[in-house]
Amino acid sequence: MMLGLGCSSESPTASPAGDPAASSSSSGSPSGSSSSSGGSSSGGGDGGSSGGGAGADAGPITSSGCGASGAAAGNLDWTIKSGGRDRTVRVHVPPGYDSTKPTPVVLNFHGRNSTAQQEELISGMTPKADAKGYVVVYPTGVGQTWNAGLCCGQAQTDNVDDVGFTRALIDELEKKLCVDKRRVFATGLSNGGFMSNRLGCELADRIAAIGPVAGQLLSTPCTPSRPMPVMHFHGTADAIVSYQGSIGVPGVEGSLKDWAKRNGCNLTPTQTYTKGDTKCVTYGQCTAGADVTLCTVDGGGHTWPGGFAVPGLGKTTKDINATDAMWDFFVAHPMP
Repeated sequence: MMLGLGCSSESPTASPAGDPAASSSSSGSPSGSSSSSGGSSSGGGDGGSSGGGAGADAGPITSSGCGASGAAAGNLDWTIKSGGRDRTVRVHVPPGYDSTKPTPVVLNFHGRNSTAQQEELISGMTPKADAKGYVVVYPTGVGQTWNAGLCCGQAQTDNVDDVGFTRALIDELEKKLCVDKRRVFATGLSNGGFMSNRLGCELADRIAAIGPVAGQLLSTPCTPSRPMPVMHFHGTADAIVSYQGSIGVPGVEGSLKDWAKRNGCNLTPTQTYTKGDTKCVTYGQCTAGADVTLCTVDGGGHTWPGGFAVPGLGKTTKDINATDAMWDFFVAHPMP
């Protein structure tokens, strides 16, 4: 299985990882939320350290697809026209989907040279979506890449409008499915992590919160239309997208602090989770409750924490599951 997922040390690109770490007792909530139940569109806490915002119990905003003929549960393969190209998307509808009830959506972007199907495997997000009742969407990039600003590959060199594509994708989801417009989220691995960061900057009117994995912000300037909640996961031994940063790639801690500044947070973070090799810190007291959380895996590779361990890409921790933790964070941070 070919899984080159992002950026080399010279230019922004990436991939996932190896050995599970030994487990130990945990402390706190990775998401920084006072409650992390992780239910459907109205479950969970209110962001704990946040300074307000809509909160997890904010009522849904229904899309035009509510009440339309129900979609079958399982994987649906769609083609969407965007920028003169036919773009392919895998949409996973959970069992029990009700076309009359607004449903949260998570957009999950693959890494460079990877595929939608591989991202589904690596992140393990489909079983989580089935358990919690949300739709998960796995888009495919042009040339298996995303234009995330300074990176990557064909999408960048051809100046593909992947922000416009994502907007068109959300439009299509809202027409064909009963979507909770207050609860559309974005994540991704490596190049997909870069892309979810860019969406946080440029699509804040449609994306409620982002959860990048092994991919920081590479798009400038970043001027979101509202504060954007962020939960980021990264290994300190990532050999593809350096934790410390490299030419053209900012360091992870500085990148997250910049998000905290944009969101008007208290710039002294508090530790919100620790277990084994993993520690999470949260910048709280943010404008509109837009918390910023960084989960660092000591010795972690270019991997999805708690996900499928791809050989040759470093350690894949089992001391935190990024899919579980980011869902708790998303539940606590709907669109205001």
